Amino acid sequence: MEPATAVGAVAETDFSLFALFWQADIVVKAVMLGLLAASVWCWAIIFDKSFLFGRARREMNRFEKVFWSGQSLEDLYQKLSERPTAGMGSVFVAAMKEWKRSHEQGASSYIGLQQRLDKVLDVTISRESEKLERRLGFLATVGTSAPFIGLFGTVWGIMNSFQSIAQSSSTNLSVVAPGIAEALFATALGLLAAIPAVIAYNKLSGDSNKLIGRLEGFADEFSAILTRQLESRGKN
Repeated sequence: MEPATAVGAVAETDFSLFALFWQADIVVKAVMLGLLAASVWCWAIIFDKSFLFGRARREMNRFEKVFWSGQSLEDLYQKLSERPTAGMGSVFVAAMKEWKRSHEQGASSYIGLQQRLDKVLDVTISRESEKLERRLGFLATVGTSAPFIGLFGTVWGIMNSFQSIAQSSSTNLSVVAPGIAEALFATALGLLAAIPAVIAYNKLSGDSNKLIGRLEGFADEFSAILTRQLESRGKN
């Protein structure tokens, strides 16, 4: 085939994204579909976590404003215990519940009550942290593995190109170009899934750590408040 004819054949080949997908080998198609599905799920997680963290920050701000306003802890507990709570509200309710239960049972050991409060606070923070960090691991997995999965599709597509060359005994662009284009498309999809996943994971992981740090800080402050009340009651 003359060079001009080869160029004309390549020009006539459809290199649109849909055409590259439909013309691809079944293995390359599976890789592309898997990467597209992973990308869609990553974006769903990103939007979900962004809204969740924004709502969590607003709830923490509102709770801290009410908590430090001087309102009675008993009144605040009665108000919050009547509805589902999250974040600092859950930490507060869990600690107050253990506090009230211990006093109702006439607990006399200061050290034992303090240990139970610390345990309750740790468990509650762990539960809230799990809610915040849930599904972030998927972003990390996609961010690290998607480029290699795309590379696998690339290698497979190039192998098919070499097989086409061997079968046709020709190295014209019309023989090689479609397979290479499909292979590079798989690489592009791998990067399309990986890059947002890595960026989002780093951002959301940092936001999650900040929220968890606020929970731990509040737990320490609230534990100190209850400890002072224990000490004052012991002296009385």
